[in-house]
This record gives sequence, structure tokens and C-alpha cells, in this order.
Amino acid sequence: MIAKRERGKLERQLVASLTDACEQAKAEVVGFVWLTHCVDYQHFPESLVVTWVFDTDAQLSSALKGNTKQRLHDLTANALVDAGVALDSVTQHIDFDSEQACQRTHGGDWQRRLRARAARH
Repeated sequence: MIAKRERGKLERQLVASLTDACEQAKAEVVGFVWLTHCVDYQHFPESLVVTWVFDTDAQLSSALKGNTKQRLHDLTANALVDAGVALDSVTQHIDFDSEQACQRTHGGDWQRRLRARAARH
């Protein structure tokens, strides 16, 4: 478990490094719109999930083919290293989603959707 003071510092580091990764991806990846992370600091780092969000299901599907998925994996891994987060396998801490899927299944309620998706990790 991480102390409250350390949580704040780590959260700021995560936000800063993931924001940099997000901006890089926006410039490089068609259809990518934003990313977020969810974490339960009582179960850190195993609870950390970084979600990359695309505008449409088709754009997401296209991105998961070829080199784009690997590029997003690399951006995530680099961001986590920059934030001082050490993980055995970054892959299990990455999720992909789309605005279109959230609208279809959760009426656009990202908070509810992310909680549901984090529970399955």
C-alpha cells in the first residue's frame, strides 16, 4: 500500500507522463482521441489500467492491426517508466475502447464504463 502523500506525487507523475504519451499518439494515430488511467492505490501497481480511447469502433479495430498497437504499447511503457512505475508486463495493464462503444453500451457514461472495465482486469 502506498502512503497518501506518495499517492499524490505518483498520480501527478502518471498524469504528466501519460499526457505526453497522449499528445504523441494524437499526432500519430488516426482516430485516437484521448486516454485515461484507473488505479486502486491499495493494490498498486497491479490494479493500474491505461485505456486508449478511439472515436469509432472501426478506427479502434484498424489501430489494433499492424504497428499501431505496438506503438501505443511502447508509448504506455515509456510513460510508466518516466513516472517511475515498474511492471513485469505492461500489456496486461493496457486497454482499448471507443467513444462509439461507450455511447452504445453505457449511454456515454465513461465513469460507469471505466469502473466496469477495471473490475474485469
